[in-house]
Amino acid sequence: MNKLDKIESKYLRTDIPEINSGNKVKVKIKISEENKDRIQIFEGIVIKIRGSGINKTFTVRKISFNNVGVERTFLFNSPVIQSIEKVGVGIVRRAKLYYLRDKIGKKSKIKFK
Repeated sequence: MNKLDKIESKYLRTDIPEINSGNKVKVKIKISEENKDRIQIFEGIVIKIRGSGINKTFTVRKISFNNVGVERTFLFNSPVIQSIEKVGVGIVRRAKLYYLRDKIGKKSKIKFK
């Protein structure tokens, strides 16, 4: 274990559940507005996971108002993330689910266990 890994290990979070691409998750984000803090929930399907260690990220996609797709990328070890809750486990065969961007309506659904 080199020096960089020792320094990074202090900042790695252990309270995050094991998530994979295709899972449906709720990400609770801490947002500070002026002098108040509030928690906003972003719920969607994990499209991709990339990186390792402290640089590990995941992208969540949800269908917003008027069938507009919204994607947001989060760092696993970010202090902005309050918690991550796994809602469902999707049945997928790929690691990157970019094909969901082109699908509309029921075709964009994933089967869940």
